[in-house]
Amino acid sequence: MSEASLNITDEVELIPGWAIALGLTLFAGLQVLMHAVLFPREPHPTPLAWRIFISTMAGLVLLFYVLLIGYVSRDARRREMNVTRWVLLVIFVPNAIGFIIYFLMRQPLRITCPQCGHAADPAFNFCPRCKLSLHPACPACHRPVRAGDLFCPFCAQPLVGESSTELSRVK
Repeated sequence: MSEASLNITDEVELIPGWAIALGLTLFAGLQVLMHAVLFPREPHPTPLAWRIFISTMAGLVLLFYVLLIGYVSRDARRREMNVTRWVLLVIFVPNAIGFIIYFLMRQPLRITCPQCGHAADPAFNFCPRCKLSLHPACPACHRPVRAGDLFCPFCAQPLVGESSTELSRVK
C-alpha cells in the first residue's frame, strides 16, 4: 500500500479506541471542571454563551491532542519506528512542535512485492528477495512505465521479451 493510495478515512481508522475514550473522558471532565469549579468563582461572571464557547474550545483542543497522540502511536508502529520515543516527543515538546517534527521525520510506508509478498522500502527499484522490478522502466529511455504497457508512452519503444513479462507480473 503506497502513501498515494491512502485516504483520510484510512488514517482516521488508525486512532485507537483508548485514545477516543480517553479524549472524550477528558473533554467531559474539562466541561464539568470549568462549569462547576472555575466559572462560578468569578466575581463578575462572563455571559453563559461565552463560557460555553470557551469550555468547548478548550475541551476540543484537549480531545484533538489526545487523538493525535493515539494516531502517532499507531502510525509509528505501522512505519516501523520507535513508538515510545515518538509518543514521548509528541507529548513533551510544547506548542504542537512535536507533532510537526513527527510528520516531517516519519518514515515512508513500506510497499509489498506483488510476487513474493516481501515488504520493501518504496525507494527500492527491485525487491530484495525476488529481484522483481517494483518500479518498471523503459529499457530505452529509463522513464517509468505502467504494468501491462506494450509500448513506452515517452519514446514508443516496444516493451517485449523479459521486461514485458516482468511488467505483467507487477500488475
